[in-house]
Amino acid sequence: MQWIASAAFGLEGLVKRDLERLGADGIRTMNTGGVAFEGDGAMGFKANLWLRTADRVLIEVGRFEARSFEELFEGVKALNWPRFLPRDAAFPVRAQCARSQLMSPRDCQAITKKAVVERLKSAYRLDWLPETGAVHAIDVSIHEDQVVVALDSSGAALSRRGYRTWNGEAPLRETLAAALALLSPWRPSLPLYDPCCGTGTILIEAALIALDRAPGLTRSFDCENWSFMPRDAMADARKAAVERFETAKSRPLDIRGSDIDPEALELAARHVAQAGLTGRIRLEKRDVRDAVLTGEPGVILTNPPYGERLGDKQAAQAVAKALGNLQRQANWPLSALTADRGFERAFGRRADKRRRLYNGRIECEFITFGGSSK
Repeated sequence: MQWIASAAFGLEGLVKRDLERLGADGIRTMNTGGVAFEGDGAMGFKANLWLRTADRVLIEVGRFEARSFEELFEGVKALNWPRFLPRDAAFPVRAQCARSQLMSPRDCQAITKKAVVERLKSAYRLDWLPETGAVHAIDVSIHEDQVVVALDSSGAALSRRGYRTWNGEAPLRETLAAALALLSPWRPSLPLYDPCCGTGTILIEAALIALDRAPGLTRSFDCENWSFMPRDAMADARKAAVERFETAKSRPLDIRGSDIDPEALELAARHVAQAGLTGRIRLEKRDVRDAVLTGEPGVILTNPPYGERLGDKQAAQAVAKALGNLQRQANWPLSALTADRGFERAFGRRADKRRRLYNGRIECEFITFGGSSK
C-alpha cells in the first residue's frame, strides 16, 4: 500500500529517518509536506507506533486531477472504496485546498461524502448507509488541482501520546518537542536541562527517546479496528515495542527541568506521572537567573517565552539574557526555540546553528550556541 506520513514544515527529514529505521520502502519527501512511503498494513501500523515527529499516517486511496466539482465527484466515486470501507463504516470527511480551482473545503467535503456514499450504496446494494461501525476518516487534499484522497489510519493526531491531559499556557506540541530533542546536540547518554520547562513536554519526550519507548505505545489508532488490517501483525508489533521498552527502561537518565511558575510545575509533575516516568525526571521551582549547572557536561534545551505569547517582550529578553549567562557559566551547548528576533542580542552572542521551524502558526528559529546539532 501507499502511505503518507504528514508532518509540520521542517520536520520531514526526521520523519524520513525514522521510516528508514523502520524498514519502509519507496520513501520520498513530498513537495506538499510530509513523507510518502510504501509498505503493508504492518508497516503502516509501525509508523503510527514509532514516528515521533509526524502528525498522522494516512493510506493513499487514489489521486487524480480535478478543476471542477463534477471532476472531483467522478474521481472520488471511481476509487475502490469497497476495498477499504465495510458496509457499516463511519466515514467523516475533511478537506484542505491550496492554489487550486477548487478552494472551498466545505464544498469539497460534501461532494466527496456524496461520491463515496453513491459508490458504497451501489457496491453493497443498499438504500442507505448506517455508519455505525469503525471510523474510517477520509482526508482530501487538493493542491494545484491535484487531488490526493486518503484514509487517516491514526485517528487522534500522533502528538496525542496520552500523557498530557492538562495544558498550561502556550503548550508545546509533543511532536515538536521530540523534534527539538532530536535536532539538538543532546544524546541520551548526556545530561539534559530545561530551565524554562513549563509543563514538561520537552523533558518527557527526551526521556521517551532515551528509554527507547515508542511514542504511541500507550494509545490506540483507528486502523486497529479496520477489517483489512493485519490484527496479528499489529499485536506483534505492539508486543515488540513493549519488550524494547522493558529492556531499556532501567537505563541511567539525567533529565531535569525548572520553572518559575508553580502552576506549570504542578502540571509538569502530573504529566511525568501520567507518562510513567515518576522518579526519572527531576523538577524544581527556580528562576532561570538563579540556575547553576555543575557536574558532567550536558545540553541545555528549552522553549523560552517569546514575548508575543507569554508575558511582554521585555520579560522575554530578560530570560534570554539569563540563558546566555547560564550557558557561559556552565559551558554547555544550549538550544532554544524562539520567535523573538531580539533573542541573540539579549543572549549576548550570535547562534552557531539555526533552523526554521513552526510552533503552531508561529514562525520560529531553532538556534544552538556551542556544540554541533544534527
